[in-house]
Amino acid sequence: QVQLVESGGGLVQAGGSLRLSCAASGPTFSDYAMGWFRQPPGKEREFVAAIIWSAGRTTYADSVKDRFTISRDAAKNTVYLEMSSLKPGDTAVYYCAAGLVYGRSWPRKYDYWGQGTQVTVSS
Repeated sequence: QVQLVESGGGLVQAGGSLRLSCAASGPTFSDYAMGWFRQPPGKEREFVAAIIWSAGRTTYADSVKDRFTISRDAAKNTVYLEMSSLKPGDTAVYYCAAGLVYGRSWPRKYDYWGQGTQVTVSS
């Protein structure tokens, strides 16, 4: 059973930085991609970034591509999202998710989700 717990959210001023963590427990994640999603207030959940656990290959939404970095520490079973140059538009509940990887393709469905952590960027 896969369990994901996010942490590291908080209040930060525009232009600041924040690092989110996702602690993963359960079986090996060698066949998974780990992703970050976010849901701004009043909006639908949207994709932020993802990483293939075994290879470290990453992908990002255009809105965060030059500002956010996703990484993982295999020894700690933890995924990170380093966020820099934060904007008020980055304010959202951020969710960690895991989905199975088939071949070289990214997951089309993420089956496991954390409870989310709030990130608020003030102007």
